[in-house]
Amino acid sequence: MSSELLINSTDEGTRIALLENRGLVEFHQESDTQNFTVGDLYLGTVKKVVPGLNAAFIDVGYQKDAFLHYLDLGPRVRSMIKYSRILQNKKNVSYKLQGFHFEPEIDKLGKIAQVFSKNQKVLVQISKEPISTKGPRLSCEVSIPGRYLVLVPFSNVVSVSRKIADNEERKRLKRLIESIRPENFGVIIRTVAQGKDVKELDRDLKNQLERWMELSKNLRKAKPLDKVLGEMGRANSLIRDLVNEKFDSIIVDDEAMFEELRSFTAEIAPEKEKIVKLHTGKTKLFEAKGIEKQVKTLFGTSVSLPGGGYIIIEHTEALHVIDVNSGNKSNHESDQEATALNVNLQTVEEVARQLRLRDMGGIIVVDFIDMKKSDNRKAVYEKMKLMLKKDKAKSVVLPLSKFGLLQITRQRVRPELNIKTSEACPSCKGTGKIGPSIQIADRIEENIAHIVTQQNEKGITVHLHPYLYAYMQEGVISKQMKWFMKYKTWIKMVRDTSMAMSNFEITNKDGNEIEVL
Repeated sequence: MSSELLINSTDEGTRIALLENRGLVEFHQESDTQNFTVGDLYLGTVKKVVPGLNAAFIDVGYQKDAFLHYLDLGPRVRSMIKYSRILQNKKNVSYKLQGFHFEPEIDKLGKIAQVFSKNQKVLVQISKEPISTKGPRLSCEVSIPGRYLVLVPFSNVVSVSRKIADNEERKRLKRLIESIRPENFGVIIRTVAQGKDVKELDRDLKNQLERWMELSKNLRKAKPLDKVLGEMGRANSLIRDLVNEKFDSIIVDDEAMFEELRSFTAEIAPEKEKIVKLHTGKTKLFEAKGIEKQVKTLFGTSVSLPGGGYIIIEHTEALHVIDVNSGNKSNHESDQEATALNVNLQTVEEVARQLRLRDMGGIIVVDFIDMKKSDNRKAVYEKMKLMLKKDKAKSVVLPLSKFGLLQITRQRVRPELNIKTSEACPSCKGTGKIGPSIQIADRIEENIAHIVTQQNEKGITVHLHPYLYAYMQEGVISKQMKWFMKYKTWIKMVRDTSMAMSNFEITNKDGNEIEVL
């Protein structure tokens, strides 16, 4: 299975697409001003302790106070508070925690009022981003993830991912980490560490220790509400978590980001540095790779299945509902049961992809086409469990009910990604009335005339919707050829499905948009 990561830099931020066998499976949008992402560390202030919830509300600078439950404090929270207080008081302390004396662990059945008081300053980590009307969810059990390892300060425990099933490999990895980990730092060994030698693991561990040193230095001078350590950008974190021997390429269309990602890849996986490539084509990256089309077809309310069926995806405040329809598929099978099974099995693959693609969380109910045979219902259930193993988010699947309903709960740590696939009319601006369509071609020609004759621009390109492009190319002598004969310069035209039908854009030879007043 081939895997590609495409990264498109825009004025609004960064768009990231993960492809498997050229099909879009994950899509991320990252704003340049985005805050409170999972993994960020803040110096917060306790605003309210609520004994009834056994929780506290912490001010980290978001419009609503963040929520911190007692069970998310971690057993060594008192040690973390002690370390923070020492740093804040400018006292000498080893950032490497050598010789640091732990405070007693908190009681698992204790009360939060025994740990926190109002206006107390506390180091917290974002475990769930703000969603809907809720503020961020926090944890005091600080962890710093790397490619192969996760560093856990104030602990001496080494644990191994459950997905590493080989008992000998588990023992080997645990033995290696015990030999290189520093005092008072615990380590979680990730699944991708399987088969790696001590040199690679040690390099990754040192990278995480450097981030801990950065955190400590920032914490020493931090004020309440300050971000002490930010999780790396979404692109970097995806590379860190996903790049493996099966990864084919990482393509970026921004030179500065290309250099940053190439350096980061060389640091965490030197053998993969060459797979980071800079897109230099005239056609936009997402357009050239067909991502724009996939985004518009996959994020709608109705999503088509390969065999002719389709699913309807509806969202409510409490849950997500997915309805399965056979469409014209019923004409291709010998009986209704076979039709239902085939459509349902295809639906399982698409539902698993949609969960990752939209980052849907909470409760998801899938209304499959009714099947009479219990073996068929079991086959659908088993395939769903298998498909969800590819998903990084934790999920639980229940067997199909007698009504054909399958229930899934999926971990939700970020707001669900919703992309509007319908386009606002660029001509009527919502009024329902537009000018003559022929004027679009006239507007393009007027702009070209001004740019070529008044601004003396050479090597210009016109980006326009495929329908408009086809209109410009029709005839024995196309519009493009007429422009060449008239202005004695070749004007390139490029199809761009991301543009509205009556919109266009003119760029210079460097790819920058030319604005005509």
